[in-house]
Amino acid sequence: MKHLRMMFLLLVLCVAMGTASQAQQPSGSAAPAQQPAQPAPTVSSFVDRQISTIEKQFVEAAEAMPEDKFNFTPESLNIKGADYKTVRTFALEVRHVATANYFYWCSVTGDKLPEGIKGANGPEDLKSKAEIIKFLKDSFAFGHKAAATLTSENIMEMLPFRNNKAPRLQLVVAPVPHAFDHYGQMVEYLRMNGIVPPASRGN
Repeated sequence: MKHLRMMFLLLVLCVAMGTASQAQQPSGSAAPAQQPAQPAPTVSSFVDRQISTIEKQFVEAAEAMPEDKFNFTPESLNIKGADYKTVRTFALEVRHVATANYFYWCSVTGDKLPEGIKGANGPEDLKSKAEIIKFLKDSFAFGHKAAATLTSENIMEMLPFRNNKAPRLQLVVAPVPHAFDHYGQMVEYLRMNGIVPPASRGN
């Protein structure tokens, strides 16, 4: 009985609010123009947004590190009790993520890997900040190309990857959490150099 009474009160409240809203509209006023219908979300558009999110944060973080700090690692800080001897430099973090992007997304698009990729950290001849940033940005372009291939019918299609096979959806999505993992490390490198990551700055 208590629930029925509550439902009745809510119904009365909704009717009253609707009546009040209609009363506030001037008589004879034209109905508001209808907004154009938004396209229905698809697997492809959803995944593409995820790629765009990490792309923006990762690229901005990479660009925030000054050229003279691009080969920074925490080893240079000589933190007592810390062991940073085997960690990647900031530059290698960027190159590594870009390289992984290429490995995953080119396996979906069918494109060849860029020249010089022989290991997990990409071409050894990429030295300057500008070269490495370009390598990174170009890798994300393949992410959008790979996302565009997704349909509800082919997401579980098995594609060759390394010495095995994996679902198309997995190959397109996997670089996103991978990049976020390394983004977290890059954030620490930035803050160790007194730089606030762009994504953490106030608007």
